[in-house]
Amino acid sequence: MSLDKKLKISDIEDIFTGNEAGMEDFFNEFSVLLPVVERNGRLYVLYELRARHMDVQPGEICFPGGKIEAGESPKDCALRETREEIGIPEEKIKVVSQLDMMVNYSNVAMYAFLGIVEESALDHLVLNPDEVEEVFLVPIEWLMENEPQIYWTNVVPHPPEDFPYDKVTGGEPYKWRHGKAPVPVYPEFGDKVIWGFTGRITKRFTDMIKGGKADV
Repeated sequence: MSLDKKLKISDIEDIFTGNEAGMEDFFNEFSVLLPVVERNGRLYVLYELRARHMDVQPGEICFPGGKIEAGESPKDCALRETREEIGIPEEKIKVVSQLDMMVNYSNVAMYAFLGIVEESALDHLVLNPDEVEEVFLVPIEWLMENEPQIYWTNVVPHPPEDFPYDKVTGGEPYKWRHGKAPVPVYPEFGDKVIWGFTGRITKRFTDMIKGGKADV
């Protein structure tokens, strides 16, 4: 709309009617799938071990997922990344629901979806060596019985030196609020440690099964 045009109520209605809420531009949006699979009558969560030669988070445990592409929905991203990373096609996954969306202090917004994977898909996995070193299954019972230790990290704001205190506080110092970010770390499962964002999503998932509220 031209800034020379006088704004009317009808303009506001035209612009915002049917608007879908999004994310502020300074957040990087990612989406993952929490895959649940039944094998031999037992339920498991499938995890990936990231390739150790990757520049970002090498050798860490994660869920299939990645950055949301332009014009792509979070759900479509999670399914696409699962196919590209470990070769499970969309038709082998039943998306049950979206889980909580999480954000962190590094300007990351993470969407998560719960998906039931057909057992037969596990026999035809194709790991992308550029991203995935291996996959492994963890029994849901083990995750529910082995609570993570929660480590709270301090998030301290550091405003720029040229922040205009003269305009907003009359030149007085401002008491910026500090925050805390949870970092769950699960007990070792064999030689694997689930932690961080993956740990937060995992804990929220098991807390919902237990019928309680998440601590993180």
